[in-house]
Formats: sequence, C-alpha cells, structure tokens
Amino acid sequence: MVDTLILVLFLVSGAATGWLGVDLLPEDLLIQVSDLAKLRWELGGFGAFVALLAGLFFQQLRRRLMAQVRSMPTDLLVSRAVGLILGLLVANLLLAPILLLPLPWEVVFVKPLAAVLSNVFFGVLGYNLAEVHGRTLLRLFNPASTEALLVAEGVLLPATAKILDTSVIIDGRIRGLLESGLLEGQVIVAQAVIDELQALADSSNNEKRGKGRRGLILLAALRETYGRRLVVNTTRYEGAGADEKLLKLTADTGGTLLTTDYGLTKVAQVQELKVMNLSELVIALRPEVRPGDALQLKIVREGKEAEQGVGYLEDGTMVVVEAARGRIGERLPVTITGALQTPAGRMVFARWDQEPAPPR
Repeated sequence: MVDTLILVLFLVSGAATGWLGVDLLPEDLLIQVSDLAKLRWELGGFGAFVALLAGLFFQQLRRRLMAQVRSMPTDLLVSRAVGLILGLLVANLLLAPILLLPLPWEVVFVKPLAAVLSNVFFGVLGYNLAEVHGRTLLRLFNPASTEALLVAEGVLLPATAKILDTSVIIDGRIRGLLESGLLEGQVIVAQAVIDELQALADSSNNEKRGKGRRGLILLAALRETYGRRLVVNTTRYEGAGADEKLLKLTADTGGTLLTTDYGLTKVAQVQELKVMNLSELVIALRPEVRPGDALQLKIVREGKEAEQGVGYLEDGTMVVVEAARGRIGERLPVTITGALQTPAGRMVFARWDQEPAPPR
C-alpha cells in the first residue's frame, strides 16, 4: 500500500510540474508555440515519466533504509539521526542570507538549487561524521563508564552484532561461546532462520524434526538467559533460500555471520562480509601437537589403509597410527609424525612405538 501511494504521489507531482511548468517558459519561446495545450500534455507526460523513474528509485532506497533501521543498534541509530539533524540545521542557517538576497528573474533558480545542494551536502556530512564519531555521545549518558570512554576515543572498537545461521544454532556450541564471554555484541536471529527451524521441526523425518526442535529449544533458552541481547530481525528479505537472505542481512547490518557451513563461509568471504566459521574457530582453539610429541592413545577402529589403526585426541582430532590395526581397544604409546589440515578438520599421523621383543 505504501509503495503504491509513493508511486502515485510521484506521478501526480511530476505531471503537475510538467503541466504548470509551461507558464515558467520564456515568453519568446511561448510565442513560437502554435498549440499550447499540446505542449502542456507533452511536458506533463514527460514529467510523469521522469517522476515514475524517481519513484521506483525512491522505493528501493526506502526499503533498504527501513531494513537498516530495523536491525541497526539503537545507539548508532540515535547518533546518525542527531548528525543528520545537525547537518540540516547548519545548512539552513547558512542558506538564510542567500534566500533573502534579491536576485534578478533570470537567475532566481539559484535559490532552490542552492537549498537542495546545501541540504544534501551538509545532511550527508553530518550523517557520516556521526557514524564515525557519534559514539562520543556515550560520555554524556554514562561518563563513568571506562568502556564508553574508550569507544568514544576510538581506542576500543564497538562490538559488531553476531548473526546466527541455522547450522550454528542446531550445533548448540553457541551457548558455550556466549557463556564464556568470547562473543560480544548483540545476537541477531533472522526471520528466515526461524522459519527454517520451524520447517525442520514440522518435518516427517525424525532426524530433521529432532534438529529443528533442538534449535528452537536453544533459542528459547538463550532468550530467557540473555533477554534483549537476543534480537529477532523480522525483515523478510527476498531470496532463493535462507543463506541468501542471511547474506543480505549481514551486508545491511555490517554484523558478523556465525556459521558452520563451509560453502556459506566462502560465499560471504567473496562478498567481503564479516564471517566466523565455528568449526574453524574450534580447530584454531585446539591444543597443538607437533611432530615428535609422545602420546598415549587408545586405538578405537581400523584405518582405511592396511595396518592402520585410528584413535582420537581429547578434542576429537583423528589420529591415524601406522602398524596398529591389530591393537583395537588397546592404549598404545605413539609418536606424532605429521599433521594434515583439511576443510573438514585436522588429521594427525603417528607411529606406534613398539617395545622391542624380549630376548629368548
């Protein structure tokens, strides 16, 4: 309804401007026109066409602006609004002397042109300055806060919002990251993610239904624990799937996308968006093992190659042990010989330090 009203207003304004603009044409030009009514219709139609294009552009601009406003942190929204208002105020104060100047009819258009240009220039300038330095206002509201002081001075960067993917919610480890304090800032859950979890919870497949219900239970627990820090973004983006909508939300908010999806991580990196792959984070936090380290490792199953046995470190890293195929269920002394990093995780190779056979 709003989009239709915007187009109608632009069309009427454009047509009226073209229709009434005939009276502003120079008299010398009007004398040469044989059919004044036809000229009015032509200028009215041209004005309506230009206004229609401007209305479509304004529609897209309004949608993007509303999406940003819904998901923007309150402090940033207030600072930008204040910066925009101050910029417009400065522009109009500087315009006052110009608007009062008596100008000849031939250059009277300078006044509205100067008004538009100055308002746009100073409005954008105030908006951008507030985006960079607007958090200095934190001092006024909480001057005793060390964090507010550091943010205002630019020493401490404000925490970006964390946008949760469906995979990271089902994974469940996000709760531990939040409880440990490793993740700062607001936590945003997109409407597309909630819809996807609900679809999984209503699935006829037992495995999918379990994942969906587990994700919804986790979100309810996080809401109860963290309250208003967990924000549900109700903006319904257009896109083929939840991943595309999440990428659009991340681009609009400037937040950090949290996921365990390798493909989604790479797409976000190609689009130059902030992304954190939880699986890569877990790998980075694992204790490092180096060639030559001696371990006591339990062999739990056979390896793919002949004479190989497989065991696991405490953090879940798989260790392939040579010549340990027949020692399943035993805890053996092994020495690390190398490691291989793959997109799915890290694989460690080791050899069994066999004790020499006793002399006969």
